[in-house]
Amino acid sequence: MIVLEKRPQPSQTWSMATPVVAVLATMFFGGVLFAALGKNPVEAIMTIFWEPLFGEFSFYYRPQLLIKGAPLVLIAIGLSLGFRAGIWNIGAEGQYIMGAIVGAGVGLAFYPLEAWYIFPLMVIGGALGGWIWAMIPAILKVRFGTNEILVSLMLVYVAEQMLASVSLGLLKNPEGYGFPGSRNLQSWDSAHNAELFAGSGMHWGVVTALIAVIFAYVLLNRHMLGFHIRLTGEAPRAAKFAGVNPARLILFCLGASGVLAGLAGLFEVAGPAGQITIDFNVGYGFTAIIVAFLGRLHPVGIVLAGGVMALTYIGGDIAQSNLGLPSAAIQVFQGMLLFFLLALDLLTNYRIRLASKEVA
Repeated sequence: MIVLEKRPQPSQTWSMATPVVAVLATMFFGGVLFAALGKNPVEAIMTIFWEPLFGEFSFYYRPQLLIKGAPLVLIAIGLSLGFRAGIWNIGAEGQYIMGAIVGAGVGLAFYPLEAWYIFPLMVIGGALGGWIWAMIPAILKVRFGTNEILVSLMLVYVAEQMLASVSLGLLKNPEGYGFPGSRNLQSWDSAHNAELFAGSGMHWGVVTALIAVIFAYVLLNRHMLGFHIRLTGEAPRAAKFAGVNPARLILFCLGASGVLAGLAGLFEVAGPAGQITIDFNVGYGFTAIIVAFLGRLHPVGIVLAGGVMALTYIGGDIAQSNLGLPSAAIQVFQGMLLFFLLALDLLTNYRIRLASKEVA
């Protein structure tokens, strides 16, 4: 019979190998899924992972890796701080939406003025929108002991309704011939998050994501607050004896993740998306959870994981166009990655061994 035997210490080898094995398992079983849909599995996997990097039109797709990867990394960095401390913010998608709404609203309040300070004010507005939305579950948890998982998740659906409302009302383009959605920020220089270098995919969202990675690394490895975050996640009882303030930690971790998610929403709406629309959100907040765990909650690992997930977005779009794969199949493929990551993570703390069944 198969027995799970707890390891005396977590396996460092499996901890490092699990993300790689999870990606390989996802590719294999994803190929099985694509074959079941009547597609060539090898061709589908190659299209997703090879075509964006080395294909005929890779000169166009490579900059898209930065554009798609930046919001994932930015949100995942914020989530990882809380996850390390055992604080589970599952509502980053709502904070992403609110950052976009508030940031775009700040900019549109100045339309059609051209001024250098408009975009910085939008950045502040985006950060504030995400922070306020994250403070709701944070304060409720600190004050009333509510479950931050449920509250933050439910607030995603509230944010989606607010997105639909402002797209049809408050932020609706008066010159849009009745169509829902705000003015296009890409056509307004003062509010456009344009590429810093033409054709590179590098915009202020990418720069901010890199700054967030450096900040998180320094915080976790060189600052007392980072030590408290790690200690709380690894040994909650020891954290109490060390004088860690749980309320302050909750407010900081949820607040930081809300700020970064809000910034991701602002940079997206002012850049690649260009406007507030009903379907503005594309699930970055939920996908960032996969990125955070695939990167082992480590800032550098999150950058690599963000690149992998960006590949699945871009390659998935190519596969849909060239091979006729349904979008739902690509979403299942992305979900497989988290499933196998969590399943194989069991081997970090347990070893599998075969034992003879005892006879009664």
